Amino acid sequence: MNIQDAQKAVNTWIKEHGVRYFNELTNMAQLTEEVGEVARIIARRYGEQSEKESDNDKDLGEELADVVFVVLCLANQTGIDLQMAFDKKMDKKTKRDHDRHHNNQKLK
Repeated sequence: MNIQDAQKAVNTWIKEHGVRYFNELTNMAQLTEEVGEVARIIARRYGEQSEKESDNDKDLGEELADVVFVVLCLANQTGIDLQMAFDKKMDKKTKRDHDRHHNNQKLK
């Protein structure tokens, strides 16, 4: 599924199950909450913090999908074609960063 299809799928889901979009500020708060959940898993599973037993069943993929869902909601409700924005960003990063990263001694 490409990003445009994902935006359409989220919009359909909102209409069929969600009644309406939460306002942008509420969705921004939700996004922050979901990113925090991702950060908690990463910090405990891959960082130096010990993982609590209650965190063992946390699914990083599911939490990342929650982040994507809310980002798609925000894009939909603010009229952003995220596929176009993403493609533009990838082109910009490719042109700007190709040599930069290849010449970065810290990455060798």
